[in-house]
Order: sequence, then C-alpha cells, then structure tokens
Amino acid sequence: MAQDELELASDQGNLLGLEKVNKDAALAEEVFGLVGQSQFFAEFSRDDIAILARYMDVYRAQPGQMIIREGDGGDFMLLIIEGEVDIVKKGIRGEQQHMTSVGPGMTLGEMSMIDGEPRFATCLATRSTVFAVLTRDNMAKIILDYPSLGSKILVKLVTMLSLRLRQTSAKLLHFMEGGR
Repeated sequence: MAQDELELASDQGNLLGLEKVNKDAALAEEVFGLVGQSQFFAEFSRDDIAILARYMDVYRAQPGQMIIREGDGGDFMLLIIEGEVDIVKKGIRGEQQHMTSVGPGMTLGEMSMIDGEPRFATCLATRSTVFAVLTRDNMAKIILDYPSLGSKILVKLVTMLSLRLRQTSAKLLHFMEGGR
C-alpha cells in the first residue's frame, strides 16, 4: 500500500495510526514459518509464499490499538504474523461482545476484501501485533501476474468462508432447537 493509500485508508478509519513496518525478504520466511499453524497456507509452497509476500505490506499495532472497526469499509485482509487480536461485535444494546481471539497464522477481513461490504466486527490488538495486509487491488494483480497462485488463494478463501458459514449455520440450528 503506497503512503497516499495509507492516508486515504486512515481517513476512512482503516489502518488508522498504525505503524508501517519496512518489508524485507524476511517476511516470506516469517509467513512460511506459519505454515504449520495456519490453515490458510497448508497447501502453499515456499515459492508461492515468496511471491505472495511481495504483494503484501506489513504493519504493527500496539496493545489496545484498533486494527479494523465494525461498520467501516475495507478492501483488504490481514494475516497475523505475531501477537494477538480480539474480535468484538456490537450487541443489540450497543455493548461490545467478545467473539474470539486469534493469533499467528490466522487471517481476518476476508469477507470485506472479497465483497466490499462494511466490516462485520472490530479487531483490537491485545498485545504488540505484526500483520501483513493483502489488498483487493494486489489480489487482482496476483491473479493477472500468477494465475495459478491467484486461483490457489481464491480457492482457499472460498473454502475457509464456506467452512465458517457451515459452522455458523450449525450453531444457529443448535440455538433454534433450544440448545438440545
């Protein structure tokens, strides 16, 4: 993401006040180190990850810093490299409800990157957190420049989102049946 894009994103409440970390060759190695922890990268080769890393920018958030705000627009997804992020959602009365916490190897924001709809939840760093950002524009560039890798990423995203939808549907059904 170019500096002017970061400022534009900041104006929209995205990546507001987050420190951009200089990207270097170590990013690919750090991401490759997450392969065992990350469902997302299970079938990616070292070369795939090296190419993907060239299309990502890296940021650092301090404890308590907001990374994504519920309701904001956003055309990027995140890969947590180190640290931890709480995901919270506004309840019916406006109170923040903790949904889950995620750590290294987890991805966030895939839905908004794909469909351009507002963010579903707020993501807050609970400790110093480093994450890589893949924008929709850079995803499109990967698809054009490396169609095989682009296809692999898209299939992985669709598979992950489908799994989440199935899990949510099962929870909803359980809830509707009275928790039996």
